Amino acid sequence: MKKFINETDTMLTESLDGLCSAHADLLTLGDEYKFVRRAELKPGKVGLISGGGSGHEPLHAGFVGRGMLDAACPGQVFSAPTPDQMMAAAEAVDTGAGLLFIVKNYEGDVMNFDMGREMCGSTVETVVTNDDVAVEDSTYTTGRRGVAGTLIVEKIVGAAAERGAPLGELKQLGDAVNATTRSMGVALTSCTVPAAGTPTFEIGDGELEMGVGIHGEPGRRRVEMMSATAIAEELCEAICGDLGLQTNGNAIVLLNGFGGTPAMELYLMYNAVRPLLEKHGVKIARTLVGSYVTSLEMAGCSLTVCMASDDMVSLWDDPVNTAALRWGI
Repeated sequence: MKKFINETDTMLTESLDGLCSAHADLLTLGDEYKFVRRAELKPGKVGLISGGGSGHEPLHAGFVGRGMLDAACPGQVFSAPTPDQMMAAAEAVDTGAGLLFIVKNYEGDVMNFDMGREMCGSTVETVVTNDDVAVEDSTYTTGRRGVAGTLIVEKIVGAAAERGAPLGELKQLGDAVNATTRSMGVALTSCTVPAAGTPTFEIGDGELEMGVGIHGEPGRRRVEMMSATAIAEELCEAICGDLGLQTNGNAIVLLNGFGGTPAMELYLMYNAVRPLLEKHGVKIARTLVGSYVTSLEMAGCSLTVCMASDDMVSLWDDPVNTAALRWGI
């Protein structure tokens, strides 16, 4: 294992120190590294809190700032944050309008965020994302996994919160965005959790994992390596087949890298995906290409399609100023 590392036990804290010092104009680090919060809170605004295991950067801490999250709770690599982290983050960002938790559908995350909600004294609603169409149940989930579509929920709901929308409306919006969002990923290599020191799974040079999870969980099937176009066809068929008639309309499309895939290959994959989606009636209104929801150094990518209303597209376009996403500022 070759990584830029001092000690596995301090890897997360050192990374958080680096993130918050590099973006000191945007971010503040909570006591005992329990959360990262927006440097300047907006009084009277609903506070948005997300989080999850580290190793998926820039998700979630990289999306803290104007127009997205108010705080993110980082767990250890691929491990859920603890309830006291959510409680501390809630106390730090609650300005009186209530809080919305945005949680990926993994059993540890859902359980701990729910415990954190019960422990804090604020009014809290929760949106659970479950956009992965690859498998119905997986290693860490009952039901579908929450993956890269979480970014789209955080951006759209974050924009609505910035506009001043109340908590109940934000909860409804988050559920609506999640309901029209589907994702699926493919891995060419495994990733290596630093504390383990060995690859999460073994995969041959001539193989790929179709439908892989963002923690290296098994997907739909292990198959021989194929062309980019053939991979794109399987991803599009799975997503559009699951969306059904919803594919007739505008969409926000995210072609996401898993951490070890060059931008050149991600744009090649987007070029393969676009005409296939259009054949299904998808009108691509907005596009984002890059590594935003990663799996350490895994080589691979995921495709996310959000069938977006005009209001959702408008909210997507609103200004955002975070470490990882920035436009309209």
